[in-house]
Amino acid sequence: MKYANLVERLQGRRTTAWEIHHAAVQAAARGEDVIVLSVGDPDFATPAPIVERAVAALRNGDTHYSAIMGREPLRAAIAREHSKLSGRRVGADNVILSAGAQNGLFASSLCLCEAGDEVLVPEPMYLTYEAAIRASGATLVPVPVDPESGFHLDCDAMEAAVTSRTRAIFFATPCNPTGVVMPREHLERIARLAKKHDLWVLSDEVYADLTFEREHVSIAALDGMAERTVTVGSLSKSHAMAGWRIGWVIAPETMIGHLARLALCMLYGLPGFVQEAALVALDDRARIVAEVRETYRRRRDIVYERLASVPGLHCLLPEAGMFMMIDVRGTGLDTHAFTWQLFEAQKVSVLDASAFGETANGYVRLGFVVDEPRLIEACERIAAFAQQCAMALP
Repeated sequence: MKYANLVERLQGRRTTAWEIHHAAVQAAARGEDVIVLSVGDPDFATPAPIVERAVAALRNGDTHYSAIMGREPLRAAIAREHSKLSGRRVGADNVILSAGAQNGLFASSLCLCEAGDEVLVPEPMYLTYEAAIRASGATLVPVPVDPESGFHLDCDAMEAAVTSRTRAIFFATPCNPTGVVMPREHLERIARLAKKHDLWVLSDEVYADLTFEREHVSIAALDGMAERTVTVGSLSKSHAMAGWRIGWVIAPETMIGHLARLALCMLYGLPGFVQEAALVALDDRARIVAEVRETYRRRRDIVYERLASVPGLHCLLPEAGMFMMIDVRGTGLDTHAFTWQLFEAQKVSVLDASAFGETANGYVRLGFVVDEPRLIEACERIAAFAQQCAMALP
């Protein structure tokens, strides 16, 4: 039997990068002493008031179909929070719910792009971007970012990559996997490009609440960008709600209408009890986000302190989020060999960051997703492995 060409477009190295994570999860299920640092799903539970609201809604019968775009009170709350974050007023009509940020990005790609289009994406990029763009028939054009600049955007390279076929620019700020936060001057360069060439911009801002030293700026707030910007957000990272699958897209009303038609066919609305829980999450956003951010900052500093001076390793201090990029070329191993040999020798799983883009070749991505004693133990295991590698060098 034959399958559609679409399924082939969704495959690729980026979507197979999770093999080591799956192996680690299976080993843990067998009772092996594995420390899983290969996925962005933290160890701490969703805050209790959020869970209790969902349970109460379920017990009160909130188990029926819900509005396709999402309930108006939740969309209005998201609009208010985005307005505070971006400094630009948006309303509920500019918001549609999605089953997590990835679903919102995938659907947005289908609305914005088509066969023959090109989409510029700075790399390293999140693993599913390529599949989302290729599903529309468009071509992803990676824009290399120099690791020597801390993986910050090369604005000149971005401008040079624009062609007559360029339709959109997709990026994440803060970025997964690098933890880079785009400074205002880089966003202004992108905005000028978008207006000059009449391009869409998709800004993935899932980690916007989890910045450390650098302030997050939303490109939609810049002059002339609201009408050409699609902003993707979620509660997964900021509120420890990864498994709830609650995200959103903020965009011009016409775009929201197109996304609503896709949602009608693909989702038919998110569960009502999840939306009620999300309302509680947003109502208590400041407190919850402050606690989550401080936890990741503390864990970041623990990892950096313990691994930065290990021979063979070079750690980049992230500006946001829950991941650290570590250059492992000094161990004498390529990243694929490093990740698998580390897992086999020390039962610690990290991701080969080259899957996020060739500019990340030589780096692995480590997640701050276990408690501090366990994270310290993971660092000790990684350091021991790196030291063994260094001793084996000629």
